[in-house]
Amino acid sequence: MKLTFEPIGFVRGGREQATKDHWADNRCVLSLDPGRFTPDALQGIEALSHIEVVFYFHIDDDEPCELGARHPRNRTDWPKVGIFAQHGRMRPNRIGVSVCNVIGQNGLDIEVQGLDAVDGTPILDIKPVWSGYLPRGELREPGWAHEIMKNYW
Repeated sequence: MKLTFEPIGFVRGGREQATKDHWADNRCVLSLDPGRFTPDALQGIEALSHIEVVFYFHIDDDEPCELGARHPRNRTDWPKVGIFAQHGRMRPNRIGVSVCNVIGQNGLDIEVQGLDAVDGTPILDIKPVWSGYLPRGELREPGWAHEIMKNYW
């Protein structure tokens, strides 16, 4: 089965380089496609503190994808883990997800902070972050995940 997606919009502004860390202060605008949407599509977005943005890793999209295990960030002091046990961009479908703060909304634009996507990134979907969708019970993760995220935000 082959699936085809059409971006709902694009990231405008913010960072231009897809570097590894320090995304907390990245402010940018999510601009929806005016040919497909009206501002009604964003009605109620201002009541949210956070949204989850689903996007396409378009930078270096010709680099080979990972199908197996690798050391995150090529750090051999961290264990090899499968691509589905990490957030690397070399995924089979190159889909990224990120939770960010909603700063404001104007027409078809949402200003956000803390999105780890760069200027020009195609947006595939936007979802509200509701407490009812957050993990239930204790969250389990390996020690290296804490280390990799230490400077990420």
